[in-house]
Amino acid sequence: MWALGSVGSGLCGLWALGSVCSGLCGLWALWTLALCLLVLYLLAVLCSEGPWGRCMGSECGPGGSQSRAVWCAHSEGWTTLHTNCDQAERPENQQSCFHVCDWHKDLYDWQLGAWNQCVPVSMRSTGALQRPAVCTRGEEGIQTREVGCVQKADGVPAEDAAICEYFEPKPRLEQACLIPCPRDCVVSQFTPWTSCSKTCGMGLQNRVRFVLAPPLFGGSACPNLTEFQTCQPGPCVGPESLYSLRVGSWGPCSVPLPRTARQAPTLTHEGKEGSEVVKDPETKELIKNKRNRNRQNRQGGKFWDLQVGYQTREVTCVHRSGNTDALSLCSRESLPVTYQACVLAKDCEVSDWTDWSPCSKDCYELNGPTGERTRTRRVHQFPVGEGEECPELEEKEPCTPQGEGVPPCIVYNWKTTEWTECRVDMLLSQQDRRRGNLTGLCGGGVQNHEVYCVQATSADPASSSLNSKEASRPVDGDLCLSPPPNTTQLCHIPCPVECDVSSWGAWGPCTFENCLDTAAKKGFKLRKRRIVNEPTGGTGSCPHLVEAIPCDEPSCYDWLLVKLDECIPDNERECGPGTQIPQVQCVNSDGEYVDRQLCRDAILPMPVICEVPCPKDCVLSPWTTWSLCSHTCSGKNTEGRQMRARSVLAYSAGEGGVQCPNSSALQEVRSCNDHPCTVYHWQTGPWGQCIEDTSVPSANSTGARAGVGGGDSSCSVGMQTRKVICVRVNVGQVPPKKCPESIRPETVRPCLLPCKRDCFVTPYSDWSACPAICGNTKRKQNRKRIIIQLPANGGQDCPEVLAQERDCEVPSVCLGYRWKTHKWRRCQLVPWSVRQDSPGAVETCGPGLQARAVSCRKQDGGQADMGACLKFASSMPSLTQPCQLPCQDDCQLTTWSKFSSCTQDCVGVKTRKRMLVGKSKKQDQCKNNQVYPLSEIQYCPCNKYNAQPVGNWSDCILPEGGRVEGQLGMKVQGDIKECGQGYRYQAMVCYDQDNRLVETSRCNSHGYIEEACIIPCPSDCKLSEWSNWSRCSKSCGSGVKVRSKWLREKPYNGGRPCPKLDHVNQVYEVVPCLSDCGQYVWVAEPWSVWKVSNVDLKENCGEGGQTRKVRCMQNTIDGPSDPVEDYLCDPEDMPLGARDRQLPCPEDCVLSDWGAWSRCSLPCSKISTRERTAYPIRQPGEGKLCPNTTEKEPCSLNSNCYHYSYNITDWSTCQLSERAVCGSGMKTRMLDCVRSDGKSVDLKFCEELGLDRKWQMNASCVVECPINCQLSDWSPWSECTQICGLVGKLWRRRTVLQLPQGDGRPCPPQREQWKPCPVRPCYHWRYSSWSECKSEGARCGEGLRFRNMSCFVSDGSGQGEGSLVDDELCGNLEPSVDGDKQITLEEPCTSPCPGDCYLTDWTVWSPCQLSCVSGDDLGFGSVQVRSRAVLAQEPENLLQCPEQEWEARPCTEGQCYEYKWMTGAWRSSSRLVWCQRSDGLNVTGGCPLTAQPLADRSCDPACNKPRSFCTEAGVCGCDEGYTEVMTSDGLLDQCTVIPVLEIPTAGDNRADVKTIRAVSPTQPSNSLPGRAGRTWFLQPFGPDGKLKTWVYGVAAGAFVLLVFIVSMTFLACKKPKKPQRRQMYNNRLKPLTLAYDGDADM
Repeated sequence: MWALGSVGSGLCGLWALGSVCSGLCGLWALWTLALCLLVLYLLAVLCSEGPWGRCMGSECGPGGSQSRAVWCAHSEGWTTLHTNCDQAERPENQQSCFHVCDWHKDLYDWQLGAWNQCVPVSMRSTGALQRPAVCTRGEEGIQTREVGCVQKADGVPAEDAAICEYFEPKPRLEQACLIPCPRDCVVSQFTPWTSCSKTCGMGLQNRVRFVLAPPLFGGSACPNLTEFQTCQPGPCVGPESLYSLRVGSWGPCSVPLPRTARQAPTLTHEGKEGSEVVKDPETKELIKNKRNRNRQNRQGGKFWDLQVGYQTREVTCVHRSGNTDALSLCSRESLPVTYQACVLAKDCEVSDWTDWSPCSKDCYELNGPTGERTRTRRVHQFPVGEGEECPELEEKEPCTPQGEGVPPCIVYNWKTTEWTECRVDMLLSQQDRRRGNLTGLCGGGVQNHEVYCVQATSADPASSSLNSKEASRPVDGDLCLSPPPNTTQLCHIPCPVECDVSSWGAWGPCTFENCLDTAAKKGFKLRKRRIVNEPTGGTGSCPHLVEAIPCDEPSCYDWLLVKLDECIPDNERECGPGTQIPQVQCVNSDGEYVDRQLCRDAILPMPVICEVPCPKDCVLSPWTTWSLCSHTCSGKNTEGRQMRARSVLAYSAGEGGVQCPNSSALQEVRSCNDHPCTVYHWQTGPWGQCIEDTSVPSANSTGARAGVGGGDSSCSVGMQTRKVICVRVNVGQVPPKKCPESIRPETVRPCLLPCKRDCFVTPYSDWSACPAICGNTKRKQNRKRIIIQLPANGGQDCPEVLAQERDCEVPSVCLGYRWKTHKWRRCQLVPWSVRQDSPGAVETCGPGLQARAVSCRKQDGGQADMGACLKFASSMPSLTQPCQLPCQDDCQLTTWSKFSSCTQDCVGVKTRKRMLVGKSKKQDQCKNNQVYPLSEIQYCPCNKYNAQPVGNWSDCILPEGGRVEGQLGMKVQGDIKECGQGYRYQAMVCYDQDNRLVETSRCNSHGYIEEACIIPCPSDCKLSEWSNWSRCSKSCGSGVKVRSKWLREKPYNGGRPCPKLDHVNQVYEVVPCLSDCGQYVWVAEPWSVWKVSNVDLKENCGEGGQTRKVRCMQNTIDGPSDPVEDYLCDPEDMPLGARDRQLPCPEDCVLSDWGAWSRCSLPCSKISTRERTAYPIRQPGEGKLCPNTTEKEPCSLNSNCYHYSYNITDWSTCQLSERAVCGSGMKTRMLDCVRSDGKSVDLKFCEELGLDRKWQMNASCVVECPINCQLSDWSPWSECTQICGLVGKLWRRRTVLQLPQGDGRPCPPQREQWKPCPVRPCYHWRYSSWSECKSEGARCGEGLRFRNMSCFVSDGSGQGEGSLVDDELCGNLEPSVDGDKQITLEEPCTSPCPGDCYLTDWTVWSPCQLSCVSGDDLGFGSVQVRSRAVLAQEPENLLQCPEQEWEARPCTEGQCYEYKWMTGAWRSSSRLVWCQRSDGLNVTGGCPLTAQPLADRSCDPACNKPRSFCTEAGVCGCDEGYTEVMTSDGLLDQCTVIPVLEIPTAGDNRADVKTIRAVSPTQPSNSLPGRAGRTWFLQPFGPDGKLKTWVYGVAAGAFVLLVFIVSMTFLACKKPKKPQRRQMYNNRLKPLTLAYDGDADM
């Protein structure tokens, strides 16, 4: 069948077969099963459809079409034939749709409805989840909203929601929410009972409480805030007053009727009165214009239209039951005034808005701040009376200038001066500075420059000041918005490379000074050395490289003996005397081979006489090579000698053979280095100053000017000279002819003259702004200019004056505005028609109202717009005041004058006076000084003052001596004094005799105590000097050498830290080193004479031995020199010191010593061999043969055959010059030739093999510079944090300009300092308490209450209200109380009549409270509440009382409060239980009622046994240390001391005693039926009805025993398992065998 939606989503057609297969299970079950499967197959066939495709169409909007795929599918998901589905139920595969285009996005959008109420999840779920009984945090819920696709224009729903979905996914329709737990109303505790409402008879007492937290989220409503109780102070004497006179509130202010309207309507004809009343129209118009003109000329008249009217009130007589009765019942009392003058209320009237002002920003800036424009409106009519206040008179909005002609804004950029010279001494530690020699420092350093702000030029806004002759004028640094560049940077002074020369070479032959000119016959022997590096500044600073010795018989060319040929006997004999032909080569004085023709004048070496021994002759070894010359020169006491030796190899036969010579003939000595010890060389002085060489034309001027302000003369070529002299070694200067002229150094060389550089400064900045302060205080303004290039090479010097200062001009007029009050107008009374019926009223006198005008003035008295005073001046003075027109009999007096001043404390009096005015001076009753005193006298106060310190000591502050920089430039900190002696301060406070704070000047104090203090100076880590380098760890190849420093003093007070030290407080430096494998050599002396051990006296031959001395010597270029320790030479290369061999007999063959072994071919292999050879010196006699002259042995690796490879060491640490602290250095590594057995050998072994050397031996590196932390200068002292009081502080701060780097000194922790402000008294206005509500002339009703505003002084701590002082001390303060400038000294109130039930005043707003759980805010905001309670006076009127009121409002910065139950100690069967807030306040509500502890308990029967008491559960228990003994019916029988256990005996009617203490007993057990009398038994239950502990123990033990018995029984009866077949596991598993070796861990 066809199914819609996804596979299995529904059935399109069904045969209603019901449960066809449910009951078919007979004998023919197989046939039935097949039928059932077929039916189920047909039922499970579903039709499936795919999602709708995209809406397609030729036009946008309705009319599109979309399609989808439809197929027939089985319920299991696989597709089947269409014929298996019902074709009638086949879904549509095409439908019409709305074709969405891109422009529809501007027409349609999602419309989001408001979130509905949060519904608990339990109500939405079908499973009906059970809600928790106790709510702790809240309940999870879900809230929904409506979301629809609508047209933006009119909100009409769209044709299809897919339109909006095309552009944006559909917003969510549901979201999780939290339903908070209900919060009950929380109220405070009751106040004490009020006094009785009556002094006699039956009255009421009230006590009230107030709301602390409102009910939230469905919590319980607030309880009654008032409780009443009757009271009866005593019986009343006489009849009780039942009526009271009550006044109502004043009615609206009314305008008196015109006089004509109030007159009697009597018409007059042409009589006198008529002529006075009626005027002609022209006269009326003149009078009207005059009145308008007078009104306009009044000060402020155009702003206030004050119209005095009148208002009335109602007076009634009320019964104490609250009913109103006839006024006559209250006639015994005088009636109050029912009228008063008032001002008609008028609302504020303002003009229309003016046009917007031009934008304050008149230039264009892309990303800069916007400007501002304003518009204003003027006041036409100020509010009068209760009229509506004026709205805002000024509006502002951001703006940006528009238009094509708007110029771009001025841009300000940072510029910098020239960098100063690189200084290394700034990086030195204290230890380095103490060395004293700070010259020649090099390596890393620091340099700084000054940063200043300038107006950028249009051509190149970021151009540097050194690129332009016209330097920009410095401006205020605040104008540069970008962060300033760094004022400090690292720099590097190249370290001079000292000239390094090689060792001296050997002395050359005696040669002519000039081989082309040999006529002088003057010769020299020369020896040379070479420069092995590239020294700084060229080779001029190198020592001399050539030394010369005068000699005789010079020659430029000579023959060099290369070798001697073999000895050839004369006369072609086989042995006997012969000659050796020398092989020679012509060489020059430098030892180089040259053409043989050049040696034609030299003497050719002659053939050498030799001898080939015959078989019976003595055989001598060849001569050894000549030894090194013993001295390099010859003198009176020294003479150079060389020697050579030979030894006897075989003795003669004695008969006919040549005999061996004596021992002296075995050695030869000859003279050497016979030249005198007079060595000469040329010595050069330093190059002199470069001076201009006029003979050389000026160089090209291009690039000659170095920087701005260079001199006009271009750089030119000059010359330098130096002194060259001839010096004899160890003697001094000698004539120049003693030294070879050909090698004389040059004395003159060209040089480049440095260019002149003039000093270059910026123009002066603008004068700094003067502070806008009025008064005679003198202020300064300054300007400065900055050096951006220092002079050099004789350029123009810098000006001496770089800053200027001048006095500010004091403004003659101080800006500011003030209100000016004008004269009070005449007192206006209530119209006579209104008050004429009042008893005692007089038409021309009585209370009234008078008004005055107020205008705005500048400080200099000039007129100003009223808006200026509204904006800048204090609050506006009052415009009206009550007044009194005195009646004829009234006494009129002036106001009191001020008290006269006291000339001295504690002495004299001060007075004030007033006078009678008008007719009062003549009235006798006014002259009564008792009633109307005209003067008052007060004694002058006896003021005593005492001073005392207050507060803490300030930080230790150094005297102001540091550099003070203006705001135009920022310099880095140099060596500003940061430690030493300073001062700390403590404030002084002055009190008068009443302990009131007064000015410190009263105590003759300047406000501070000053005390010297010390800021400790930082001390850097101090190490010793470097030790000497150790000897290289290897004498051959690469090793390491070490030097160390050790700690001398640890850092303190923020000094430079130490480098990382080892456990013995040392720091090491290890560098690789390479030892020349030939620097130490073995030197063997000639062999001694043979000592024959097995002597053949006849033949003088046989076994014998020879010895020789072998010493280790240091090798030099002239050969081995000094003996050293043997361990420095390679023991493997040590020659033999003794040898044993067969001494040949006469006629035996005599061979030479074996030669060196030949080298094995590489790679080493045992197949290859090496050999050594010897040659016969004496041929054998007849019948004898020479032994084999060649000896071979196989090559064995690491025995006699070796492979060689290079080994590269690790890099050394970065090595600096000795005069450098940090910066660029060099790191090195060594190349070593290593033999295959690991031994380091001479590099020549690797070099001979031609191995690849691809490594770089040197590399540049950088050592981080130890830069100290650099701080800015201290900022100026801030304003005092408090304008008055004891706790004010002045602060100054500094910032980090340069963070420490490397081992630099860390930043000091103190970045800010404070000192106390001078103590000033805090004067402020404060209200007194409100007076009682007074209803004038009546007992109750509407009235007024009053309060005063007085001056108080305090110490600013906020504790206490302060002390009352004279109002004059607050005279300079603007009238305001707690920041409120609206002063209210009276307000209407209601005085309740006897019997009234009324509401109290609103309480103050409660503290802001959050909705919290366990201190966590639930996020529902904060709330605060206030309330009004009901007060009643008559018990009969309680039903007429109004409802209590409370109101809540949201607030910010709330607190979390927790509520918990508190209990007191039990007293008998009760205790106190109350709820307490987390701040300690006792409340009602807030605590969960389900957790409320019991407050009452009682036991039945009573607990009258000794040591018993009634427990909280209502059963009897025993005191601590006693246990209960219970009867069979569960009642307490007695309390017994723990732990006594009594075993019951026969006839004993006591139960066993349990040693258990009932902690929370509940109910006693019921007595067993059928038990009569008092039967005692073991009681398993305690008095609380629960099982006792021992019962649980017994039960647990029994259960364990039972399990053990069952387990043992099961194991004993269990049948053994049959062995499993292992054939099937043979190919899978192998048995794991564990061998136990006695390890206890197995």
